[in-house]
Amino acid sequence: MVDLEALSSAVAELDDKRALDLVEQALGEGANPVEVVRVVQEGMRRVGHRYEQKEIYLSGLIMAGEIFRTVMELVRPELEAEYVGETAGKVLLGTVAGDIHDIGKNMAALAFRMFGFSVRDLGVNIPPEEFLQAARESRPDVVGMSGLLTAAFASMRETVTLFREHATEFERFPLLVVGGGTIDEPTARYIGADLWTNDAMEGVKLCQQALEKRARA
Repeated sequence: MVDLEALSSAVAELDDKRALDLVEQALGEGANPVEVVRVVQEGMRRVGHRYEQKEIYLSGLIMAGEIFRTVMELVRPELEAEYVGETAGKVLLGTVAGDIHDIGKNMAALAFRMFGFSVRDLGVNIPPEEFLQAARESRPDVVGMSGLLTAAFASMRETVTLFREHATEFERFPLLVVGGGTIDEPTARYIGADLWTNDAMEGVKLCQQALEKRARA
């Protein structure tokens, strides 16, 4: 059986050929595709740490993004059975003010797109007012706020509060979702978000379920 730690390490080391070979081998051996993606995500987080430590540069982040995109294409047939849903929709994403980390946001954007959502990505260091204005323009079903630094939590809270203050402007108020490797249940409650996740694939599934529940209501 494939050593999934070896897969995570291959991604972290930007060894695209070995990483993709290991993914194909794992899927051939019947590995759970969701677990494969999670292992790859862990490798991506290690890439982000290497970038912060200046061990790699922007080209490395771009290469890591390509590895993740190719992995998602490989696992998509197996994932569709588990992530099938009747409701897709529009997603507005951004990394909140005070934070410029974007690996998690980029993984989420790709995961949403793979499962039929249209995604508008605002980028990084996005203040609450810019989130709100973009939502006024595009009327998303989901507003996803990403952040890694603990300083991002206050920005997320401010963004959520601003949206709720302007709720009457929306015929259908969007789901407010926060994501990041340091977010947990108490943090999400502090922020006031509807949903939280630190896993891109889980985030897609949670949003699918919530939107389908709304559609049936």
